[in-house]
Amino acid sequence: MAIFSKEQSSGDSSRSAPLSAATSLSIIAAGTRIDGDIDTDGVIRIEGRVEGAVRAGRQVLIGRQGEVRGDITTREAVIGGAVYGAVNASERLEVQGTSTIVGNITTKAIAVVEGGKINGSVRIADAREASGNPPGSTPTVAVVR
Repeated sequence: MAIFSKEQSSGDSSRSAPLSAATSLSIIAAGTRIDGDIDTDGVIRIEGRVEGAVRAGRQVLIGRQGEVRGDITTREAVIGGAVYGAVNASERLEVQGTSTIVGNITTKAIAVVEGGKINGSVRIADAREASGNPPGSTPTVAVVR
């Protein structure tokens, strides 16, 4: 079979399907500094420093040494480092014990591990409509020790 053949052998398992934008992973490594906004449809993991807004269609992961000086907008966020700006996680936010967030938070569900620091307001937005909770019921908030 030629390299540029139109036919593919059914036994060729060495080729994988291309990643879609929603499943792609971008990594800002430790020691890397980005000055400017970041926009992706997938997942971004930040171990370095970003000075600018971060928008990820799926998920933002900030490692223990990671730092963001700007607003974060995503579906789900897991914060282990420092954020100096607003966090808008439309579905869920996890604040790990090693994290510091200085800014307002808007999310539907939040989990705060003991030791995690938040200096700002926390708004549980649309929690009743999304989860079907009746009016007057408690929104989804967890403090993990």
